[in-house]
Amino acid sequence: MSPYLKSGAAVGALLLSVFSAQAQEKLTLERVFASPDLSGPQPRALKLSPDGKLVTLLKPRADEKERLDLWAIDTSTGAERMLVDSKKTGSGAELSEAEKMQRERDRSVAGNSGIVSYDWAPDGKSILVPVDGDLYLAALDGKVTRLTDTPDGELNGVVSPRGGFVSFVRGGDFFVQPMGGTAKQLTQGSSDTVSWGVAEFVAQEEMDRRTGYWWSPDDRLIAVARVDEGPVGTVTRTAIGGEGTKVYAQRYPAAGTPNALVDLYVMKPDGSGQVKVDLGAERDIYLARVDWSKDGRTLYVQRESRDQKVLDLLAVDPATGRSRVILTEKAKSWINLSNNFTPLKDGSFLWWSERTGHGHLYHVRGGKWTALTRGEWEVRDLVGVDEGRGIVYFTGNRETPLEQQLYAAPLAKAGPLRQLTATGWWNDAVMDGAASRIVVARSNADQPRQVYLADSAGKQLNWLSENAIRADHPYAPYLASHAKTRFGTIKAADGSILYTRIMTPPLEAGKRYPVFMLHYGGPGAGRQVTNSWGSPIYQYLVDRGWIVFAVDNRGTPDRGKAFEDQIYRAMGTVEVEDQLKGVEWLKAQPYVDAGRIATYGWSYGGYMSLKLLEKAPGGFSAAVAGAPVTKWELYDTHYTERYLGRPQDRPSAYPASGAVDEAVKIKDPLLLIHGMSDDNVVFDNSTALIAKMQGAAVPFEMMVYPGQTHRVGGPGVSVHMWRTIEDFLAREGTGPEK
Repeated sequence: MSPYLKSGAAVGALLLSVFSAQAQEKLTLERVFASPDLSGPQPRALKLSPDGKLVTLLKPRADEKERLDLWAIDTSTGAERMLVDSKKTGSGAELSEAEKMQRERDRSVAGNSGIVSYDWAPDGKSILVPVDGDLYLAALDGKVTRLTDTPDGELNGVVSPRGGFVSFVRGGDFFVQPMGGTAKQLTQGSSDTVSWGVAEFVAQEEMDRRTGYWWSPDDRLIAVARVDEGPVGTVTRTAIGGEGTKVYAQRYPAAGTPNALVDLYVMKPDGSGQVKVDLGAERDIYLARVDWSKDGRTLYVQRESRDQKVLDLLAVDPATGRSRVILTEKAKSWINLSNNFTPLKDGSFLWWSERTGHGHLYHVRGGKWTALTRGEWEVRDLVGVDEGRGIVYFTGNRETPLEQQLYAAPLAKAGPLRQLTATGWWNDAVMDGAASRIVVARSNADQPRQVYLADSAGKQLNWLSENAIRADHPYAPYLASHAKTRFGTIKAADGSILYTRIMTPPLEAGKRYPVFMLHYGGPGAGRQVTNSWGSPIYQYLVDRGWIVFAVDNRGTPDRGKAFEDQIYRAMGTVEVEDQLKGVEWLKAQPYVDAGRIATYGWSYGGYMSLKLLEKAPGGFSAAVAGAPVTKWELYDTHYTERYLGRPQDRPSAYPASGAVDEAVKIKDPLLLIHGMSDDNVVFDNSTALIAKMQGAAVPFEMMVYPGQTHRVGGPGVSVHMWRTIEDFLAREGTGPEK
């Protein structure tokens, strides 16, 4: 643990100094969503240059926080400069529908413009930068060269591992362009249903696989996926906008219906020598992950069964396409995928598995597994490997599920772990290829995101973005009313420990306050209770007089497989029970007004809002359901079938898990919100609910947003949505006293 990092007490002293230096200002909705960001600089896509001399990042503009530019920081001096200005470089052309949807799949860039990704050339002399659908090569002196200029946008642009080529997808086909040469189309036969080199919908949305092609480390070969969406059903997505309506026939694999057919081919950079990979006789599978061995002689493929209970690791001969199974994982419920598979120079590899009930790292040699970590905690992400020194670096939550730390462990055998980051923070990290430097991004409930450079022992070398809340920080004028977050625990019905977080305004003796209860509740993502910086909207609500409360229920991740598995074939059960345990706890507190508890959730959280109202009529003073799934038959295959099986299974878990039929039981005030161009939780989910409630004369309110997708937000829209929520709660008599 670095002695150079500020302790919690030091951060507290800093806050106090700012309190005394600033006159308190009232936080408004307009300021919450205005530029610059109240959380200060929010760098993204942090990477170390191949030589370790620069850290590159995407940084929002101070006057337009949704637009990102490419910046570089000198690791020795801390000097910062803009490398690519997205406004000066971009053509301003509208993105293709494919790129818009690809950005929508990647939540980290949804709603952003400008530069949302980039790729270092291996020689460290240039960076490939996509802007407005075209590709540019940026030199470190700021000179930018345009590589493509076509009506069709380029997707998934990268520089090959040895720097000899640039590759991309255009119009559904795969192209390779020698550095300094002319692009060549390597594939043929793309159509409205067939594409090469891109990830299919469920791979992007649910499997965390963003690409459909993979270079060998020596630039000799490329594995390219061919996706045939012909069998996939069509959803008519009516993108209703403020200036007209567009209708898209979107291929959407709803639960229980056919998936896309995915094949994998290996080819040379000139397109010759194409070989089809043997993925097995069963066609109804998922291509989960693809990787190359260090020497480029073996292609590794992770093949997942349709029911997600079997995951095979295949070793493929790229010359013939022949494959063999070298490892198999099986589960009674489902298998969680990870990005932690890492081939090593000696032919062995690192593998992540939940075989003990908790996610841990293993070193696999010739079929023999050696556990590198163990215990009732979770390894999250493999960050780096130093094969020469025999050290592996990864993030995990050994100390508490509320925080995430970076650790180092021996590579050869189980040994003592070293914690490299400071307790009291949620830490993410990236390393250079040599595992010699670490870029750590951290925050906690009182400090927005900071970024620093450390050596391989975790010692801080210098700040890359200290983001201290000093007098000139955007949040400084509002610090005087900053509400401390208190973490706690309650018990579920089965005795499971559930973590809670609560923020309160200054409590006056004898006074009771309304509660704004946040929830997501679903498996796989969306935890609400972590020691990390939250959205300033929550501080705004506290300033207005709300108590803000959240509980992470059974079924959420980072607590072990048994904790998560309780949701298996039982959506809408234990997670609802646990949220109601949170309500029970709230009502027992002397400062809580039991008659003014409102609940809010988005996506799975919107579904939870509905299930809570259906399960406990009269239990809430009001509820907000944003973009809710209402019928799981309408949601996609990979996510839904993982937890519920297929709708045609007997017995089916779908009827009890749905939220439409029991909507007639809703007694509490409900506000339904949905983007009218949502391609993830399609608008049909809300129309099914609307029709049911209207047919039963059950009152509710609704706000729809033309042109908005699953993420409803942006300039003006975010303020409008939250003002709509505030006004709704005030009308229902559930808001703070004026």
